Amino acid sequence: MGKYDKASRRTPIPPRPWKIHPIWRGIGCIWMLLSPVMSYIIAYYFVGYVQKSGLYPIPADFLRSITIPFSRYFPIKDLSAPHLYANLLVAGVVLIVGFGVVMVVYAIIYSFMGPKRLGPLDAPEIHRRTRRSR
Repeated sequence: MGKYDKASRRTPIPPRPWKIHPIWRGIGCIWMLLSPVMSYIIAYYFVGYVQKSGLYPIPADFLRSITIPFSRYFPIKDLSAPHLYANLLVAGVVLIVGFGVVMVVYAIIYSFMGPKRLGPLDAPEIHRRTRRSR
């Protein structure tokens, strides 16, 4: 123990004044698992629609089918994923846009229903008259 060692005088971290309800953790976990699945499903149908209608030409490299071979010991023969690269690319874009929309909606709801800007222990804002500089 050195002369300036403060290991014995550390104060414990004070507990938070609020607690998060466990249901919100469960909803967040489900949302993190469902949002990529939903975005892939949206991308699957969107790529199929664009390919059939010809609205936008998709490069042939993205429309390639991927086949995953399995050995003879598995009950599944071969797993094929058509348009996997195009689906993953569009799913990533849908996922980013979806999270952006959720964040904007959450910010709007929080601004209306959230706590006041100043708490009970905060001092009120000082309103000063400012003079125009010459």
